[in-house]
Amino acid sequence: MSTNVLRTADGWWVVRDARAVRIDTKALTTAELLADRDAVREAAVSGEEGTAVAELVALSPVTTPCRVVAQMVNYRSHARDSGFTGEVPPAFFRKASGSVSGPGEAVVRPAHVKLLDYEVELGLVMGAFLPVGTVVEERDLPAHVAGLVVTNDVSARDVQLTKTQFYESKSYPTFTPTGPYLALLEPADFAHLLDLRLRLSVNGVLRQDRTLADMIVRPARALTLLARFQTLAPGDLLLTGTPGGTALKAPPKAVEKIGALLPPAVKWKAFFKSQARNPRYLHAGDVVTAAIATPDGRIDLGEQRTPVADAS
Repeated sequence: MSTNVLRTADGWWVVRDARAVRIDTKALTTAELLADRDAVREAAVSGEEGTAVAELVALSPVTTPCRVVAQMVNYRSHARDSGFTGEVPPAFFRKASGSVSGPGEAVVRPAHVKLLDYEVELGLVMGAFLPVGTVVEERDLPAHVAGLVVTNDVSARDVQLTKTQFYESKSYPTFTPTGPYLALLEPADFAHLLDLRLRLSVNGVLRQDRTLADMIVRPARALTLLARFQTLAPGDLLLTGTPGGTALKAPPKAVEKIGALLPPAVKWKAFFKSQARNPRYLHAGDVVTAAIATPDGRIDLGEQRTPVADAS
């Protein structure tokens, strides 16, 4: 069974049902904690009563700085929403680790961003170095991946689309809510990854709901592709894509063909006018809830609840 770890300003905790036991460790970073698994195990079997989880303020269990890499269009349902009709080529992009925030912190919308979108994603937390050239088979995953986290790949769509670049649009501070738990996996847990269900709601209304079975490029293959050009280290974070249900969707084919005939300035003006009427984008006062778990609770990454606020 996986072990859930929580981080607060006071240190690291093992979560046992509704209570948490302090881990006796000097670890300050996620990588240092992963190197001190004996301390985690001792806390997990401790007879201490611990502290109520509800009394703790969770920080991101992934500490920064670290590498934050993300897969693009990696669920079949999201590919359909994005207008793909054939095979989707695997692709990656980077996010600034300064975008990582806690599971209860507000997502802050910059003043110039009008189309703020959400993307619940499973995050893989690396437990070992992944050198360039590494080939990862399914059986090798426990040797490379230490644990899992809930993430939300918040996206400024108006920046992303007009500049056709991902780094800025997804790297503003608070644009990667992470946690609450880092689920440290045992080797037997990896056989249950495809049972994980990703769910995201806005103001209590369900927007995204899919299992990893909808994933196009699964974790072992993704790490192999990434290792063609990218080294990863313990504590680094890989976001593995989002299912369908985001606010942004590709326009109908007929509209897309007409738009291709328009000058860019006219096309974007028409697009933003239509998107301004889309009520699914996030606004100040909204509350985004995201959770990932298997139906049987064998792996449960907890629930993050992030309000949305405008930059002051």
